[in-house]
Amino acid sequence: MSTQPKKTSDALQLTASPNFPAWLDQVGVSLAFSTYQVGKLFFVGHKNLERLAVFERTFNRCLGLWTDGESLWLAAAYQLWRLENALSAGTTTADGYDRLFVPRVAYTTGDVDVHDIAVDGAGGLVFVNTLFSCLATLSERYNFTPCWRPPFIDRLTAEDRCHLNGLAMDEGKARFVTACAQSNERGGWREQRRAGGCVIDVASSEIIVQGLSMPHSPRVRNGELWLLNSGEGNLGRVDLQTGRFEPVVFCPGYARGLAFYDKYAIIGLSRPRNETFAGLALDDELAKRRMQPGCGLMVVDLERGVPVEWLNLAGSVEELYDVVVLPGVRRAKALGLKNDDIRHNVWFADDGDVAHWVAGEK
Repeated sequence: MSTQPKKTSDALQLTASPNFPAWLDQVGVSLAFSTYQVGKLFFVGHKNLERLAVFERTFNRCLGLWTDGESLWLAAAYQLWRLENALSAGTTTADGYDRLFVPRVAYTTGDVDVHDIAVDGAGGLVFVNTLFSCLATLSERYNFTPCWRPPFIDRLTAEDRCHLNGLAMDEGKARFVTACAQSNERGGWREQRRAGGCVIDVASSEIIVQGLSMPHSPRVRNGELWLLNSGEGNLGRVDLQTGRFEPVVFCPGYARGLAFYDKYAIIGLSRPRNETFAGLALDDELAKRRMQPGCGLMVVDLERGVPVEWLNLAGSVEELYDVVVLPGVRRAKALGLKNDDIRHNVWFADDGDVAHWVAGEK
């Protein structure tokens, strides 16, 4: 895909750096990202070295994503969905997709504002329950089972006290979380957006980093903790010995969603559009650099510390939340819940093979 816009709907256009399709091919991945603003799950792959393949599905208020390439979990408005790849290894659909994610299971959490999600070493889902300021797991009987809360939160209550949002896993366990403030009052984080953010060690409940501005998307990479200091517009790493955040690259937008693959970081960017994002240091830095905030994806070469590829969204979408990498996938798509495809396509195991039946076909 060149820098010419690609329409995915009447109100949304995507443009990309000229080398983006070739980069996806070279690295051997495709990407998925979410936007809660318009409730969309996007897949970005490539048709050839010059053209992207973009596919979208509607899920109400999409936020956190997790995938291993075969399973895909996503957080929606009041449910957590597990989608599974229906294709056998090495096969493609009639229209050339090599992953077809089908919704298989949904857990009803209620509207608890789930943010980051991850699968632990035992195969269970752990998620950030932002409304109740805790980490939680799935329950077969209840809406959720709380499993940890920050040391400054005195009880579980639906008050979004600290805006707990990010979750970093390490060796199959929840290791670090990010919060926008150490607040124990209803919505108290909103008054501390500029410098109240922190990182908490889940095992010890120790505050290991303070003074951040609306941090998001903590991730452990090669034993190092990385995160997005969204209110100041930086991707960086944390020195766990000193508790200092070390900026690595500036992000020209409100950064949320971070994934790593090989030597690259893929970052989601949003345009600050309401009072929650106003008055942050990011505004000053953008003005100083004479830049406008963007919405889309930015690929950073971590060895050089510079952006190398980008995808920009214009029109109806101004905010993204999460991004994940699909290793070894050229093009991915998903069945949705709003048309008859999910009703008329049936897959089942037949003597060790995968059989596919479509209603109306002989």
